[in-house]
Amino acid sequence: MNKDAVLLAAVVFPLLAGIVIGLQRQERLRNILVLAALLAELGMVGYLCIGEHTLTVWQMTPRLSLAYHTDAISKLFAGMICVIWLLAGIYSFAYMKREEHPERFFLFCVMTLGALVSLSFASNMLTLYLSYEYMTLLTLPLVIHSRTKEAVRAGVKYLGYSMFGAGLGLLGFFFLDTYCTTTAFVPGGSLNPQLLAGNEALLLVVYFLMMLGFGCKAGMFPLHGWLPTAHPVAPSPASAVLSGVITKGGVLAIIRVTFYLVGADLIRGTWVQMSLLLLAIVTIFMGSMLAYQEKLLKRRLAYSTISQVSYALFGLFLLHPIGFLGALLQVVSHAVAKNILFLSAGVMIAQTKETSVFGYRGTAKAIPAVMWAFCLGALSLIGIPPFAGFISKWYLAEGGLSPAFGTLGVVGVAVFMLSALLTAGYLLPIVLDAFFPGTQEDTEEREKTASVRWMTLPLILLAAGAVLLGIAPGGWIDWVAQIGEGIFER
Repeated sequence: MNKDAVLLAAVVFPLLAGIVIGLQRQERLRNILVLAALLAELGMVGYLCIGEHTLTVWQMTPRLSLAYHTDAISKLFAGMICVIWLLAGIYSFAYMKREEHPERFFLFCVMTLGALVSLSFASNMLTLYLSYEYMTLLTLPLVIHSRTKEAVRAGVKYLGYSMFGAGLGLLGFFFLDTYCTTTAFVPGGSLNPQLLAGNEALLLVVYFLMMLGFGCKAGMFPLHGWLPTAHPVAPSPASAVLSGVITKGGVLAIIRVTFYLVGADLIRGTWVQMSLLLLAIVTIFMGSMLAYQEKLLKRRLAYSTISQVSYALFGLFLLHPIGFLGALLQVVSHAVAKNILFLSAGVMIAQTKETSVFGYRGTAKAIPAVMWAFCLGALSLIGIPPFAGFISKWYLAEGGLSPAFGTLGVVGVAVFMLSALLTAGYLLPIVLDAFFPGTQEDTEEREKTASVRWMTLPLILLAAGAVLLGIAPGGWIDWVAQIGEGIFER
């Protein structure tokens, strides 16, 4: 099979499929088309994960091109995204029955997958930037799907933050185009020392602004404000992928700029590294505290995302192989756990009509599989063994305690421990309330209205993934560690 054609199709096919799906009003046929499109995309990405391949779609100038490459980082992100997107899509078939205009939701849901695959496989800065903006524009309709005043305001805020952050990234792109031998992603970076001579201080400022910009999508302070506004108003499957997957678009951009353009050596030990580590630590603590104080379930989970994604950012900004390994493991474990929590929340809210964290007393009797999935997702997010979240946080702590980082690394690990306690404090009471029976009348009513049992299949599969990645992590860790070795040995 021609890999050029498959790689191009993996990017373009979801766009065309989304349009066809958006025109389909018949529910059964639309669901079949969505499932077929998601399975086809997963199949294409799986095929592209065999070996490495490069495709140049459009050569604009000798230095600017629209091009794709299937390296190890892109395979990790694209594979994770497609698996989670498929499960979230299956969940959405039942969930969207109670929402208006499901055809519009699925149109943009499928098209967004194409943007994410394009972002994952981008082989240079131009392709990454275009895919990044493309991702923002296609996810905006998911945020404002209900068309309420709150949703529109949240969408405007999401768009404003995202565009501002991407603008900082574009500013850096112009600078790097001048001082890099190429803007194609090269492990270890592609800065030209001769061209850069005398401008190192300026580069550090530009790099710092780029990290703030791309950190916006990842929810890093101070550009984190869109998450707790956008998540509560979006449909639960949209909230799940916004939190578990879309935030990783910012993480991927940070990885590409830091390790494939600028290079870790130039940043290591500078004020920029220390500042970014401090921002990540502040974000971890702040997100956990705000989540602990929040009373609305989906907003609590949104604040949790702000905290948990910054664990990965902390690991990346350590510029250390162990920290890098922990960051990539955290990317996957958080994506799995947070999709479990948001998808479970969708069922819980539909079942009880309650949005407050105090409204789920006794729900485990009516929806036991959902509440068990929520429980397992919470345990993984806290970092309790033997779940996937424990593995990632173990390596992040090991990287932070490296002697090279001194007091700041120790502070970071201490904040990890405090954040874990806060995470337990804002998630486990929900679980305890759900499994502690409510009044007999409440329980009977919830049993009568339970009609979403088949939505539990994606939750069961995700929960199984959180467990399996924790109890049998060997091959997973070895493969991810090889990605770091290819960068840090350059």
